[in-house]
Amino acid sequence: MSPVDGRSGEDALLSEREPWQDDGPEPSMADSADLHIRSSASSDIENGHTSLPVWMRESSKSFHWKWVPLPVRHLARSTATWSKGPDPPQIQRITPFFPTVQEMPLRLVNSYLPKRIYKAGALIALYASWLLIFVLVLHHSSTSGEIEGYGLPTPIWCGANLWSKGNGCELDGSKCRPFENTIFPFSCPANCASVEVLNPYAVGDQEIVYHPLVIGGSKNGSRFLPAEKSIYRADSFICQAAIHAGVISNTKGGCGVVSMTGRQSSFPSVLGHNIQSFGFDSTFPKSFTFVTGLSSVCGYSDPRWPLLGVTVTFTSLLSIFCDSAAIFFSSVFVMLFFHVGLVSDPPNISDYPSLTSLIIERFLPAAFVAYVIYRFCVRPQLTGLTAQFEKTVLWLGGAWVGSLNNYTFDKLPIQRLTPHDIQSQPGAIPVLCVIVISIFLIALGQIWYLRLEGRFRRYLAIYAIMAAFLLICVAIPSLNLRVHHYILALLLLPGTRMQTRPGLLYQGLLVGLFISGVARWGFDSILQTSAALLGDGQINSLLPNITEPITGMANITFGWPLPPSPYDGVSVLVNDVERHRWYYGEGEPSYTWSRTQEGGLGKEYFRFGYMIGSAAGDYSKAGVWTTEGNWIPMQPGPSR
Repeated sequence: MSPVDGRSGEDALLSEREPWQDDGPEPSMADSADLHIRSSASSDIENGHTSLPVWMRESSKSFHWKWVPLPVRHLARSTATWSKGPDPPQIQRITPFFPTVQEMPLRLVNSYLPKRIYKAGALIALYASWLLIFVLVLHHSSTSGEIEGYGLPTPIWCGANLWSKGNGCELDGSKCRPFENTIFPFSCPANCASVEVLNPYAVGDQEIVYHPLVIGGSKNGSRFLPAEKSIYRADSFICQAAIHAGVISNTKGGCGVVSMTGRQSSFPSVLGHNIQSFGFDSTFPKSFTFVTGLSSVCGYSDPRWPLLGVTVTFTSLLSIFCDSAAIFFSSVFVMLFFHVGLVSDPPNISDYPSLTSLIIERFLPAAFVAYVIYRFCVRPQLTGLTAQFEKTVLWLGGAWVGSLNNYTFDKLPIQRLTPHDIQSQPGAIPVLCVIVISIFLIALGQIWYLRLEGRFRRYLAIYAIMAAFLLICVAIPSLNLRVHHYILALLLLPGTRMQTRPGLLYQGLLVGLFISGVARWGFDSILQTSAALLGDGQINSLLPNITEPITGMANITFGWPLPPSPYDGVSVLVNDVERHRWYYGEGEPSYTWSRTQEGGLGKEYFRFGYMIGSAAGDYSKAGVWTTEGNWIPMQPGPSR
């Protein structure tokens, strides 16, 4: 924290300049009469040659660009002149609105803490206070909420469920037992309703994508029945089902007790607490409901809202009373990083020791990148800035908006910047167009400021190198370019170094996006394989050619030709549960299913997929065996 003296703005600016500050060409003093004595011609004479008019230079035999049309040459000269910017360069500095008010916090600091050691002590006290409150609230959250008769709830992430996708539970769901007569307490974080299935998920003959995964609800379709009357398929997300049943709150999270209820014959589609569940009109071997009457004694509450108030308060105090760019940026970066990683948008890890270890692992390389960001972007932006309240609102406010990306930009229909998601997610293309146009308009404004400071050509070269690197990445075979949050921030941050009010907002927002991306997801590669991009999505593998089935009153028989290399088997899903595996040398390539195997008389859904060992590729879409005994063939295309 440095004092604010009574020097004029120009004198202070000139005296505060440091050798590292590269402000382009040295500004000339426009009021000096000497500026008008020397001309470009006299400078050229001193250098041993005389400046000639443009038309004479371009008429000489040594001019090599005569083949370029004259209007194009004029345009090129004008563009080159424009890109150089004004002479002298106009270095941008923010003159505070109401300077007496905005500089008052700095004067108070210098009055009550005149010595550097006093300021250092106050800063250490601020750090210690924030850390103490932060740790105590996290500790209380992780150890509180014991449910009488059930014990301490197990923390689970928003996408936790009791059944694996495809054949992940293996034959007859053997890896996902027990199916019933089991209970366990759980606790969920806040904001679980926003979690969506990003890859197509098959439920019978339906596909769920870009939607919460809740299958079932109250038997009569009413959302006003007690939670124990609501039955959910085991692959439903537990936390979203708890919100749907009214057991916990989406805004605060909460805890409850799951009770597994075994096989159920139907799951209705119900709208509950702003979540629309999906229906399933056949049998499933595992389901669950919730034990009610526990929320009043649970005592669990997600710590993100209390700690949001704590961290916002401490970062705001630091921003208002500190004019050191280094102290301000490093402190805010550390506080925001651990707030995002441990509280507001943590990775999918349920216990705090493991979560803390992962966040520290990600913090160390992020701190090095943060130094580079500070050295070349933040320090030129914030050094000499005394508009304390404007810095707090624009830079710090933008950083909070960016770091709380899971709230601020969560409703935008662009979860991942991949061609598949952009094409398939409703509304993604218009939103992406708006984002691209906005970035383009913002870039035009920043280009103008770069030109005024005489930096446009230099930064044009930097961004040309970046563009060339991205084009090389696109051209690499077998790998896909993936622009993550943190990469987008790193690409755009260099253009925000000028000290302007828009630059304050843009830079804070981009720093926040960098923190959000790294703390939540880590340093994912900018180049990823197709398999890594797809995750658990469809891989467009070969599908079995199923012959027309033979149907009877209570059974149905399927057959298929031998699978081509490299496949060595076929997996059969009945009602989304693996019921049969056939491999080379294990008899005829066929399978017979009887309705009495599960005791159901309703519809049955069949899907088939090739296997390599125990790993299955894509499955076919579901064929339906109706209650009347009719067969509805599978539609073309894969499912997962």
